[in-house]
Amino acid sequence: MRVLLKMTLDCEPDAAWRAIRRPSVLNEVSSPLSRFVSLEEDGFPELWPEGPHPVRMLAANSLVVGDQVIDVSYIVKPGRGDEPRVRIMRDFGHGISGPLAIPTRWEHSMAISAAPGNKTLYRDQLVFEAGLLTPVLWPAYWSFWQWRASGIRRLAPTWRA
Repeated sequence: MRVLLKMTLDCEPDAAWRAIRRPSVLNEVSSPLSRFVSLEEDGFPELWPEGPHPVRMLAANSLVVGDQVIDVSYIVKPGRGDEPRVRIMRDFGHGISGPLAIPTRWEHSMAISAAPGNKTLYRDQLVFEAGLLTPVLWPAYWSFWQWRASGIRRLAPTWRA
């Protein structure tokens, strides 16, 4: 199943690109529904480097939901003609424990490109599969993505490159 977001953010594309690569922004847009804690020895980096990053998800800042791996990669697609380039952050991670381990497929992509007026076109796509539970999980993921979208819209004007 698929969850899609597409919105124009009130910030420059470079600022949005930096923001989506910051683990602290993940927590800011997810709060207070959830919080992510790094399971890496040195904690969260300032910006996600490519590669796997184990995290623990907490609901309401205290209830352990489970552990997962956020597996980050980056792609830059050059624009064609008048089209702006597109920078994409992808997560092909997986759940390790708890309900996070239910999905058998996880593909999360966030795309950043320029929009008129020095703004940002933000596109966010989650594709997941969880066997027979896929349609049961879809409303929860869809709701969480809407929550994140409201946080992203709220914070975007504060982002600086």
